[in-house]
Amino acid sequence: MQLQTASVSEAGGRSRNEDAHGQWRHATLFANVVADGAGGHGGGDAASRIAVDTVLAELARIAQAGVALTGPNLLRVLLRANDAIVDAQEHDAGLAHMRSTAVLLGIDEAAGLAAWAHCGDTRLYCFRRGATVVQTQDHSLVQSMIDANLLDARDVRHYPRRNVLFSALGTADDLAIAASGAPFPIAEGDAFLLCTDGFWEYLDESAMIDAIGRASTPAAWLDLMVAQLRQAARPDHDNFTASAVWVGGGSEATVLRTPAI
Repeated sequence: MQLQTASVSEAGGRSRNEDAHGQWRHATLFANVVADGAGGHGGGDAASRIAVDTVLAELARIAQAGVALTGPNLLRVLLRANDAIVDAQEHDAGLAHMRSTAVLLGIDEAAGLAAWAHCGDTRLYCFRRGATVVQTQDHSLVQSMIDANLLDARDVRHYPRRNVLFSALGTADDLAIAASGAPFPIAEGDAFLLCTDGFWEYLDESAMIDAIGRASTPAAWLDLMVAQLRQAARPDHDNFTASAVWVGGGSEATVLRTPAI
């Protein structure tokens, strides 16, 4: 089963891009991680980079040990990333308040199975035949309000306190990381999207699905969505990062586009 991937990461209307992302392969195993840092004075940059670097190193370690890319194991990978950020906080007072959200997708191509884990409001979607079959639930104030029937899901993107998080990597206590449970069988034509809140804030799920139908590659899919984002975004809009993973569709192609800042 072949995978096609593409990624985009831009500073948006900010002076610094505090997002980070990375990909990893070992034999028939594939993983993709996206992180969104916060903390000011370079702390966000450091937190997201530590998260991604730790995830990639930990994936290499567990692959050598023959550990499967299940949801619980990916959760443990994010726990190691959390430990690495906390350790860096303790060794540099200037980074004491840095945090990062993260989402991690793992795919076993030979088994045809996917799993994921996430923390914060960086999301994973899976679209199949014009429908959303997976959408992670944010660790955020607005998600808790949705769960309590105090806010309609359609109003999330415009709620004034949308950016208030209940969990992020770099937390010594009360850390929440969610992971997929049962193995998720992937199918030809599945489209995964991992993206920070600076991306999904301006694109609802119907727009994401519509763009799939007009794109022949994951890079073209991202191009269509980024064009719509730029039309809708405020001048000072947040950094945005998105990684697309398509299942099937011909020979594997990887396209990475990270414009200079």
